[in-house]
Amino acid sequence: MCTELDGSRPLGRPPSRFRSERGEAAIAMTRLAAGPDPVPAILDRLARRSAAAALIGVDGTLLTVCPGRNPLDRRVLADAARVVPELHGRGTPAAVRGGAGTPTVHLVSLGDGAPDDRAGCDPDEGTEPAPWLAVVDPADPVPGDLLADAARLLGLCWRLERSESARRRVAAGDVRSREAVLHLLMVGDVAPARRIAAALRPHLPDLLRVCVVEYASRRRGEAAGQVARALGGRAWVVPCPVRSRHLIALVPAPDRAGPPDAREADALGRLVTGRVPGTRVGVSEPVPLHRTAAGYEQAFHALAVARNGPDGHCRFDRATELRVLLGADGQEWARTLLAPCLSYRPARRIDPDGPELLATLGSWLAFDGAAHRHLRIHRNTLAARLAVLRDRLDLDLSRVSDQSVAWLAMHLLGPAATPADGPDSASPHPPGADLGESGGAGRDQRAGTARVDVPGGDDTRWVGLDRLLAAPALRLWARGQVAPLATGPTGATPVGLATVRAWLRAEARLPDTAAALGVSVSAVRKRLGRAEQALGRSLLRGPSARHELWLAVRILDAATGGDPVGGPAGSPGA
Repeated sequence: MCTELDGSRPLGRPPSRFRSERGEAAIAMTRLAAGPDPVPAILDRLARRSAAAALIGVDGTLLTVCPGRNPLDRRVLADAARVVPELHGRGTPAAVRGGAGTPTVHLVSLGDGAPDDRAGCDPDEGTEPAPWLAVVDPADPVPGDLLADAARLLGLCWRLERSESARRRVAAGDVRSREAVLHLLMVGDVAPARRIAAALRPHLPDLLRVCVVEYASRRRGEAAGQVARALGGRAWVVPCPVRSRHLIALVPAPDRAGPPDAREADALGRLVTGRVPGTRVGVSEPVPLHRTAAGYEQAFHALAVARNGPDGHCRFDRATELRVLLGADGQEWARTLLAPCLSYRPARRIDPDGPELLATLGSWLAFDGAAHRHLRIHRNTLAARLAVLRDRLDLDLSRVSDQSVAWLAMHLLGPAATPADGPDSASPHPPGADLGESGGAGRDQRAGTARVDVPGGDDTRWVGLDRLLAAPALRLWARGQVAPLATGPTGATPVGLATVRAWLRAEARLPDTAAALGVSVSAVRKRLGRAEQALGRSLLRGPSARHELWLAVRILDAATGGDPVGGPAGSPGA
């Protein structure tokens, strides 16, 4: 016969009634275990039938306390917590303390005694044993079997919560690792990107298409999973670190000779939009792995067209690249312009070096004020780096004209923008020192990046840049860039080109553009939206085609002898 000594059933209670109460209590706790926050919910239910219920760590720390029906002296739980380390060390599964006029405390371990296989793998979670359940002055009293049931259920819920927390941590770590790989690819560091990606799946392809996916309302994790499944698990799908509703997918492209197959890109866009409704997709042309940044820019421009297109997807249409038209002369000009950064070594190791400054410059040209999110740095750190770039390159990076000059140099040099490529990389100047008059003069003569005084006035002009852009092939390129905008009536000024020209003169500021044109800001925004569709390029969001348009308009102005749209700070068109 069971007695109060073994705690299995109180004296005088019929077995059938006891089994019924235990079953009802177990069912009630099981329902709580299936709901939200099961551990606090079960503790609260136990606390209603006692003075208090708590979880105590194996080191004697009070983790959670739920007060019960009567006020509780905290010293009771503190005394119970002091004995838990000793009980855990001896391997005792349960104990009862108190009695003889003092509150009774039932202690039950939530662990099953089995060794933790995660120990040594996860320093935060794997070595932490399950805590202990403490119930003070249970009513009726609460039968020992019921406490054992509650302890087993609490232990299961506790382990599930820890496992879910670990899963979320692993998922967040995977996303951060993929973002790190994407960042390295965007700045052209392919080797470290491959090393990091070797531990992840799938492998990075040598030739890929970049897809920028814009989704409407679903959560980012859900959208990323749907896009990954739509692409058959063969693509890298990374949440965009800058735009919260964008995903970037790196999709392997067939490695074959000949021009890229447009049908393949269209099929890729249809696949994503068909499997994941409500999305818009921009697809780049096939690019090698080290040109992932160029592929992203292409896909972003295609997305600007797909946003208002009937199909919801669009592929990038290649135009003749400036890199090909300018050739070796353009690369030499770019190296000379960026030489102060290519050869830059900071005086302090903690300061950004040349490659970091160029990565910051590329991010600023692509994302403007959102560059700090792309680089994962503070706004003040970004401002400090831009100040260094301004001093090193003699460029005002807040102006569209100077941004366009820097964009052209970065575009021409591409992934080759490393310290070894700088013509002054072997310069005897000390780290962090600016080039003196002799060093600056050589740079001015070769590339014309410094301003040359015009006799009879204070005007200055970047002779080297205009000489570089004066090639006949560049005029054809410039006409091709603005041709989609030149669709006005015969003899009239095309509205699209006039709006874009005014927008560039106003430093891409919508209020100033509206004031110059005598229209509202919303009208300017609508006109520029139509210009995006005509050009097949993004204008209002970065990466923006404003740098290419500035160069194209300046080339045409120089060819016709008109008033230039703008120039570097201090030039006639500024």
